Amino acid sequence: MNYENLKSAFKNLSHPLLFVDHQALNSNIQWVLNQTQNKTIRLATKSIRSVAVLQKILAASPRFQGLMTYTLEESLWLSQLGFKDILIGYPTVDIPSLELLAKNPQDITLMVDRTEHLDMLEALAKRHNSQYSICIDLDLAMDLPGVKFGVYRSSIQTEETLLAFLQHLKKCKHLKLNAVMGYEAQIAGVGDKNSFLIRFLKKLSLKQLKKRRKNLVSLIKSQGFDVTVINGGGTGSLHETSLEDVVTEVTAGSAFYAPVLFDQYSDFTLKPAMGFTLPVVRQPSENIVTVLGGGYIASGATELIKTPQPFLPEGLSLIKNEGAGEVQTPILNRSKTQLQLGDFVVMRHAKAGEVCERFTEILILENGQISKIKTYRGEGKCFL
Repeated sequence: MNYENLKSAFKNLSHPLLFVDHQALNSNIQWVLNQTQNKTIRLATKSIRSVAVLQKILAASPRFQGLMTYTLEESLWLSQLGFKDILIGYPTVDIPSLELLAKNPQDITLMVDRTEHLDMLEALAKRHNSQYSICIDLDLAMDLPGVKFGVYRSSIQTEETLLAFLQHLKKCKHLKLNAVMGYEAQIAGVGDKNSFLIRFLKKLSLKQLKKRRKNLVSLIKSQGFDVTVINGGGTGSLHETSLEDVVTEVTAGSAFYAPVLFDQYSDFTLKPAMGFTLPVVRQPSENIVTVLGGGYIASGATELIKTPQPFLPEGLSLIKNEGAGEVQTPILNRSKTQLQLGDFVVMRHAKAGEVCERFTEILILENGQISKIKTYRGEGKCFL
């Protein structure tokens, strides 16, 4: 991206606006394909949040197949739009939506990791004389003395807990186990560029989780379950997860937009593809400009790295004591570019799809030309 080119392209447009650089997006799509050892690649919708972008990526290669969604309501909507092979990445207790799904359960798979999930789904499916497709979420975090290297997701970590779960599942005649997922969040979602300790823990955890995933999947199959989908990975672990023979598919999402958090990985580099503009509305001092809005803070543990970052022109930075504000953000300007009232700065979000909740449309910039597509929010949808 070049600031002067963006100024020319966005001249006379209202700001703030959200945009995607088409060339950078294509580059990141190819990177994902190159990283994944000919595995099937499922798209993580929470990191994309635009029907048009999902359709573009799916059309880029036959290896892009299926979606990993984040709510059942979202999944039902996408199914109505014609999307197939939808795996919900998180358990749901949305009874009204489950009632709807029971009437036509094809193409949507529900995530489970507790016997309580099984009992609830079995009762609903039985009442409707239907059958739900389910996926078991395996916990691949690494437990260390006094700390869990990974995230608190599934309750199924050991062969003992899995076996007890499977024995319970055998009693559920209206549930069909089709898939298994193991998300190695401590590898896929943790930057390690500036931490020898994190790189060391990742190597240690990788060795452990590969063995555990293989053993747990073998246990499932030994109990008579014919699972056809073994899902794993995320942007930060695509290469490693794709090397595992037991894994049939990997999931990618953040890689396509390449947000700020993915600058923090030591073993790969992506091209920033998504940005948003903020108009300069004040200049309180010679080297400080104030832009309108900007406080699009990313989810997760509250820390400085979760704030959006100035990107263009180069040489801009947030002011530590103020950060990115709800309606205004002061920015220190050490760049060679003199910003005037009415100019804009380009920001990058810390995460990928979350910023789409702030905008109704995405401007696609291709060879200096602009086209517009809608975000989920622009479609009138707000799922979380």
